[in-house]
Amino acid sequence: MFTGLSAFPLTPLAHDAVDEAPFVRLVERLREAGVDSITALGSTGSYAYLSGEERSRVARLAVEHAGSTPVLVGIGALRTSQVLANAENAELAGASGLLLAPMTYQPLTEDDVFELFRTVTAHTSLPVVVYDNPGTTHFTFSTELYGRIAALPRIASIKIPGVPGGLEQAAARVREIRAVVPESVTIGVSGDAHAAAGLAAGCDAWYSVIGGTLPALALGITRAAQEGRIADALAESGRLAPLWKLFAEFGGSIRVVAAIAEHLGLAPEACLPLPIQGLSVDQRRRVAGVIKELGLDR
Repeated sequence: MFTGLSAFPLTPLAHDAVDEAPFVRLVERLREAGVDSITALGSTGSYAYLSGEERSRVARLAVEHAGSTPVLVGIGALRTSQVLANAENAELAGASGLLLAPMTYQPLTEDDVFELFRTVTAHTSLPVVVYDNPGTTHFTFSTELYGRIAALPRIASIKIPGVPGGLEQAAARVREIRAVVPESVTIGVSGDAHAAAGLAAGCDAWYSVIGGTLPALALGITRAAQEGRIADALAESGRLAPLWKLFAEFGGSIRVVAAIAEHLGLAPEACLPLPIQGLSVDQRRRVAGVIKELGLDR
């Protein structure tokens, strides 16, 4: 469950409410593609913008339509009591694991974040993925903090940001993390442009944005790396450079992935939660052009 490809689907909205039908179709698409796990309510799933009731409903829909595919559910919130409520609701929904990012308004210290994970792991029976996503949370984990948290019970995996450029640098970074975490804790790479390098460098999993909308594409890279066909995985990621360039140019992946899903008819227009406007008409044309150029519109 904490290796291979974990796909992060969008949570499409329409008229400021969760649009359940396209969300269900996205989950079913992932199940049919054969992803290793589905992570609902990650950053791509806009968890921070949803109410507790909406999140509980999304978790139930994901589990109901995922079949035998394990479902991880994001539970991050500003207050620990809210995180615990989200964890309980995810467990009641039938989630197989939890994804926890340290959300904040006031800056958090390392002790604040450690105590958050200590409290959650003491109150749930589910395995927990540590979600290190400084681009959205504005909190950066130190390697030492990885080690402190990984020693807690029920910590199953650490989702790290994109690895440094170059396989040697990437491998050194993965070894540095492995040196401080138990063997039972897997390391998963995020930042899709860095996924092939991360897998080649020894990461166990890819926590994937693009995998939530284009699972066959992400599975191809993942399986190549798992089978030792590192050159193939790196070559395919290199072929996708125009897509990764759009992620960087347009301020992150979520707007681009939403535009792709809308272009392919997988989500309604303007599916992101306001105040996120999504891409302009011209930017959407560029995304559609890249998707066609790369042969991803079939």
